[in-house]
Amino acid sequence: MPGRTLPTFALAEVESHNTKKSCYVTVGKNVYDVTDFVDAHPGGGDLVLDYAGKDITDILKDEASHAHSEAAYEVLDDSLVGFLEDASNGASANGKAKANGQANGTYVHPRTGMSCEEDLSKDTDITSDYKTHKFLDLSRPLFPQVWFGGFSKEFYLDQVHRPRHYKGGASAPLFGNFLEPLSKTPWWLIPVFWLPPVTYGLYLASSGLTAVGEVACFIGGLGFWSIAEYTLHRFLFHLDEWLPDNRVGITLHFTLHGIHHYLPMDKYRLVMPPALFAVLATPFWKLAHTIFYWDWNVATAVYCGGIFGYICYDLTHYFLHHQNLPLWYKQLKKLHLEHHFLDYENGFGVTSPFWDKVFGTELRGAKPGKKSN
Repeated sequence: MPGRTLPTFALAEVESHNTKKSCYVTVGKNVYDVTDFVDAHPGGGDLVLDYAGKDITDILKDEASHAHSEAAYEVLDDSLVGFLEDASNGASANGKAKANGQANGTYVHPRTGMSCEEDLSKDTDITSDYKTHKFLDLSRPLFPQVWFGGFSKEFYLDQVHRPRHYKGGASAPLFGNFLEPLSKTPWWLIPVFWLPPVTYGLYLASSGLTAVGEVACFIGGLGFWSIAEYTLHRFLFHLDEWLPDNRVGITLHFTLHGIHHYLPMDKYRLVMPPALFAVLATPFWKLAHTIFYWDWNVATAVYCGGIFGYICYDLTHYFLHHQNLPLWYKQLKKLHLEHHFLDYENGFGVTSPFWDKVFGTELRGAKPGKKSN
């Protein structure tokens, strides 16, 4: 399991798992996925399916109907996937996990299954995770599983926001072929690749601008990147509500940003591959020269400032995940990692929380998982 505690389920959700392909049962507040046991049941699979989505406490105790061995209870123990919500008062489902996401007084997000940044670095049990969630097998290439998985948008978004951790932070296979190296980008490649063209662009723009004018344009570009960073993260990378409910939309979402939320501590899929950023950056070159159409030098200096802002963003993003940082950056680190393990619906600023405060999406902490007002 990727999280500290098992998730809670509404009764209606458990009742919906009532087929041979997905069979849940409950014993009191405990929820079990017995799908793999249906065909192996000594009394026949139909008997199990008669109780699919239902509580089996009475039938387990009814020796006149069917005596159950210790092995049967061991099967159940291995099949525990969560706990039933107490709709009446939010009381503890198992003495540890509450329906409102509390675990021993610590908030546990009911959809991410996590409560602190250390949870992001706890290795996922690959076999157990796949058996429990029926989503992606981390031991096999992920891209074809997403493409051919037939997942609904609702199921995909629920799963992709439950962070996993692969073998101490190694990169899980994405393509499993010659494309695999292209999916990995070391952090140092970003400044090595993008600083030379930024420097050259500023050199060209300096021929038509004073030093003060070029600095002003460059700072203006940095400011533009700041709002662009927030906008892209919130409305492109997290377009969850508007995501098309088909495999093309789901696979594009997973490739662009979903994989980062699924495996947030993968250090080689934290910064953007240069080819992908070049595609995203090209329209902004056109935009800069459309807005500042009267002066090529101004447009170029502004654009270079924006690209430099992107370089700072990608490096900051990497270091927030993988470095011990000075005091100011420790707060940024706290906020960004909370975006992953606690509240992915808020906290879209990476280099600064400024625009989150402006637009009311800062991480509140008190009520994670809810939209800020």
